Order: sequence, then structure tokens, then C-alpha cells
Amino acid sequence: MQRRTLLKRAAPLLALAAALPLPALAAAPMVEIWKDPNCGCCQDWVKHLNKNGFATRVHDEGNGAARERLGIPAKLGSCHTGRVGGYAIEGHVPAREVQRLLKEKPKAVGLAVPGMPVGSPGMDGPAYGDQRDPYDVLLVLADGSTRVFQSYR
Repeated sequence: MQRRTLLKRAAPLLALAAALPLPALAAAPMVEIWKDPNCGCCQDWVKHLNKNGFATRVHDEGNGAARERLGIPAKLGSCHTGRVGGYAIEGHVPAREVQRLLKEKPKAVGLAVPGMPVGSPGMDGPAYGDQRDPYDVLLVLADGSTRVFQSYR
């Protein structure tokens, strides 16, 4: 078959294929995490992120230096610190709120869940039973101030 005839016959199929939407092939957002190598709740938070569509890279060297470098005030500290999409993530922040942060892109340093509230991702295993502490996910602003990004009650 001549090349010209083949192209004429294939043209309608090529046009149809070009009109079809392609699935999104975006890579999973990468969260870089600094934590203590022996912390089980930190590892459970990493698993929570992975189950919710995030890729992770873990540094088992503690998180104090990372927290400071990324601009999270010490008073908002927790047991692990992450970085994703140019934002800092401190503590047991739910993946849903990280996804929202990346979608809304507010002018901020990042998100923090100070301390280790029971019931937050990573602090919600069978050892805690039905116990749930109320907590807030805080949006951390450049001047160190915060506002509630999402409440969990």
C-alpha cells in the first residue's frame, strides 16, 4: 500500500485519538520527611501519606534542624517535619489538608499540628482505642503567626 493511501485511511482515526482526553499522568507529590529513626508514630504518618497518594523520602536524623531551616517556630513543634511543594509540614497533619494546601497555594510557610494529638494520622492506631483529642491544623504564616486551617473535633 502506498504511503499516501495509508495516511488518508489513518487520518480519521488519528483525529479521533487526538480529540480524546488523556488521563492525568502527574507524578505523586514528593514529601521529604525528617524524623527520629525509632519513632513509630512518625512511620505511621509516612504510611498515611503513602496511602493517600504521596511519595515520601525519609531522613532518619531527627527533625529539629529541618524545622528551623523550614521556618516553623519551635512552639509549633512535633516529632517530624516535612517539605512538599515549597511548604513545611510539621507534625501529624492529615494528608487531606496537605492536598488542600497544595491546591489552594496560600502565601504561608506551611501547616502544623503541634504536639502529638491522639486521633491524628499516625497517632490513631489500635493502641489508642476510640480516644480522640480535638486538634487544629494551623496555617503558619511568614511572621510566625498562625490561623486555623482546619479543625478536627
